[in-house]
Amino acid sequence: MELHTILGDIRKADQDYHLIDDGDRIAVGVSGGKDSMVLLTALHMYSKFADRNFEVVGIHIKLGFPNMDFSEVVAFCRQQGITFYQFDSQVYEILKRNPDKEGNIKCSLCSKFKKATVIDAAKKLNCTKVAFGHHSDDAVETLMMNAIHGGKLATFLPKMYMSRTDTTFIRPLVYSYESDILSALERNQIPFVKSTCPNDGYTERQAMKDMLQEFYRSYPMAQKNFIRMLYNEDQVELWHREGDHMAEKAKSMSVLLKEEKDLQLARHGANYFIVYSHSDNPKQRHHLKIREDESIAIMEGTPIAEIFQAYSSVKHTQ
Repeated sequence: MELHTILGDIRKADQDYHLIDDGDRIAVGVSGGKDSMVLLTALHMYSKFADRNFEVVGIHIKLGFPNMDFSEVVAFCRQQGITFYQFDSQVYEILKRNPDKEGNIKCSLCSKFKKATVIDAAKKLNCTKVAFGHHSDDAVETLMMNAIHGGKLATFLPKMYMSRTDTTFIRPLVYSYESDILSALERNQIPFVKSTCPNDGYTERQAMKDMLQEFYRSYPMAQKNFIRMLYNEDQVELWHREGDHMAEKAKSMSVLLKEEKDLQLARHGANYFIVYSHSDNPKQRHHLKIREDESIAIMEGTPIAEIFQAYSSVKHTQ
C-alpha cells in the first residue's frame, strides 16, 4: 500500500511525543470515517516495521444511526490482517431522548458517550492506549475556535492522560494534512462509511474549516506555518504580567469563563467547573468538575446546560 507520507507523519509524531511504548496494545477508535480508517490502516502497517513491539486493534461502537453498513470495512480489515471489533450501544436512543431545545441531537452529549464507550471497550480488550484520527487541520481549527470563543491559545494534545478513566489518548496523525489523508484513502481504495448523523457537515467546526481553506488560498504558506506554531515553543512571544505576586494570585483565583442564566463555567488553576445552585437553596453554589475538552466545547458554543445535563443523563443511565 502507498502510505509513505502518512507513515512518515506517524513516525515523526511518535518520535516527537513518544506516543507508543514497547508492548502497547493500541485501540483505534473507528467511526468509519476517512480519518479513522486511514489511521487504522497506517498504524497497523507502522507496527510491522517500528522499532517497538506493539499491536493495533480497531474498535467501532455501533451508535445506532440508521443505514451505516460496515460490511466493506470488516472485509477490508480481514484482508489486511487487522483485528477489528464492533460493540453495540444505546447511544442513539439516549440522544433521541435528550434533544436540544430545537429538537436536534446534542453533539457534546454524543461525543461524551462515544469517548466513554470506546474507553470501556478498550479496557475490555486489555488495550493500553486509545488512538483517535484527529489531524493537523483539526488542531488548527481547534486553536482558532478557542481563540475566538475562549480568548486563549490552546488546542488538543498529541498525547494526553486522563486520570479519571486511567486512559492515555494518542493522536498519531497530528502532523498529517487532511488532503494527504484523503489522497492516501483514494490511492489505496480504503473503504469508509459516511456518517448518517443529521448534524454532519452543519457544525461550527465545518464553518471554521471552510474559512481556513479560503484563507489558505490567499496565503498558501500559512497552512504549514500554522502547524509549526503549535510546537515552536522557542519563539512564543505573548504578554507576561510582571510581578510574581500577580502570577501567584492568578493561579489561586477562580476565573469566570462564561455565564448562561444560572449556570457558569469557571476555571480554578488547571481545573474546570460548572457552577450551579439547587432550586431549594439558590444562594448556595455548587461546583461540578468537568473535563478540559468539555470546557473547550462550551467555549466553542455548546450550551453549558447541555454539558450539565449530560452528566445527569449518564448518572441516570448507570
